[in-house]
Amino acid sequence: MPQQNPLAYRMRPRTIEEIIGQRHLVGEGKIIHRMVKAKQLSSMILYGPPGIGKTSIASAIAGSTKYAFRKLNAATDSKKDLQAVVDEAKFSGGIVLLLDEIHRLDKTKQDFLLPHLESGLITLIGATTENPFINTSPAIRSRTQIFQLQPLSDEDIMLGLKRALEDEERGLGNFSVIVDDNALEHFAHAAFGDLRSSLNALELSVKSTDASEDGKIHITLDIAEESMQMKSFSHDADGDMHYDVISAFQKSIRGSDVDAALLYAARLIEAGELAILCRRLLVIAYEDIGLANPGATERTVAAVQAANQLGFPEARIPLANAIIDLALSPKSNSAIEAIDAALADVRSGKAGLIPAHLKDAHYKGASQLGHGVEYKYPHAYPNHWVRQQYLPDTLIGRHYYQAGSTGNYERALEENRRKRENK
Repeated sequence: MPQQNPLAYRMRPRTIEEIIGQRHLVGEGKIIHRMVKAKQLSSMILYGPPGIGKTSIASAIAGSTKYAFRKLNAATDSKKDLQAVVDEAKFSGGIVLLLDEIHRLDKTKQDFLLPHLESGLITLIGATTENPFINTSPAIRSRTQIFQLQPLSDEDIMLGLKRALEDEERGLGNFSVIVDDNALEHFAHAAFGDLRSSLNALELSVKSTDASEDGKIHITLDIAEESMQMKSFSHDADGDMHYDVISAFQKSIRGSDVDAALLYAARLIEAGELAILCRRLLVIAYEDIGLANPGATERTVAAVQAANQLGFPEARIPLANAIIDLALSPKSNSAIEAIDAALADVRSGKAGLIPAHLKDAHYKGASQLGHGVEYKYPHAYPNHWVRQQYLPDTLIGRHYYQAGSTGNYERALEENRRKRENK
């Protein structure tokens, strides 16, 4: 007896109305719903995490419009496979092609596909977990509409589970199943928005649990937990989620939210991203705390060194110390603002000529050129300071460094500058 397709595959929606979630796209009056209703399809890219309905939307569009539907993978299927789809489209008058992992479409396949998209022979629905504005070629982007899918809520997934339990044709409706409320909630919550994994875990629990004396298959919380194997959050070191977590981590420390910073750090720790976490902490220490609290920066360097020596799991301890220290510290970005302002002048050609008295005088004949002749050696003057010109003539009076006011150390630096300028 041939093996049956998984429950998640069997329960794919056949029409737009059956799609779970994504109401901002497929709800009544929304863009994809309007396309289908008017039978005016255009090529699109569906972007979002795994298991939230990209394939479902594509198959539902095909089902609602009665178009032939084919599915290929941009990474593993060949140009010959694409040719077969094009030939079928020419025979049938059109095809909806779901191209999974569209961000991995190489130039040869892309060049073959583009004219058929432009002619309308193929309606392309690209699916990707990667940001298409970064990872998909401009030629494909210019010929498609990009729609971002939202993670499914627990309520969305509960709806999908209940449908599967009731559906006698494609689901588990022919089984006499009792699922405890807390078990059903666990299937929904532990999936982290992934309906596919939730449905397949439900099927596993039903088909692997013996019926009781009354013929009922009773799914308890223990069975649900065992079937779901409570997966941790999805983390792909090359994917958008990875960079989103890093971004949220730095922004939380910058915004002084210590709890959020610890949460995002925990996600990186759980993913084993020690090198990334350490590097980002060093960046944050100098970029966001900087001169407002140089001591915190020094302590962060020491914590990073300790973490790298210890490795996980112990590395989490010095890292947590540094994260809390930085998040609750006074903040200043005056240093990065200052160097970036100076770089902007250099890059725009405003650097000017070095004053003659600052030029190198450590060679014979330098004095004949006037190099270093009128230089005043600060250590030879009271308080090791003397007024003289350092900036080029074209930039006299230019101030790159604008002191922050949140930390005692930086306020002291600014006070020293003011005293010297007033002499």
